[in-house]
Amino acid sequence: MSNTRLSQFLPYQLSITSNAYSSLIANEYQARFGLKIPEWRVMTILGDLGSATQRDMVRSTRMDKVAVNRACKVLEERALIMRSPNASDGRSHHLELTAAGKALHAEIWPMAQSLSDKVTAALSAEEIAALEAILAKLLARTAELDR
Repeated sequence: MSNTRLSQFLPYQLSITSNAYSSLIANEYQARFGLKIPEWRVMTILGDLGSATQRDMVRSTRMDKVAVNRACKVLEERALIMRSPNASDGRSHHLELTAAGKALHAEIWPMAQSLSDKVTAALSAEEIAALEAILAKLLARTAELDR
């Protein structure tokens, strides 16, 4: 990376690192399973939570609501997620993985984790813990300032 103001700007460094890291993993699951990053993120959230609304996913992933909506439509068309009415909010639906979605998630997750482990092998356990703590602090501070 050249020595420009932009290249020294932390948000830019975080963004390009995140994009490169995500793309490395995404290239594998896109080639093998036909999933794009937003679709995989939706599946991962549902794999972790069991059920969520699209609004919940926008909040937790910081993805654009249009991207989440598109991803949900694709996943629903592929019968990987299903919708059910939200009793507490008639304008939204709960989304969850179907049996096929759970099976695909279970197949992709170990592969994604393995690729992630290959990247983080460049760091010691202490560096990984420090990085996770720093990222959590930056996210919390961003949320404070965004209020």
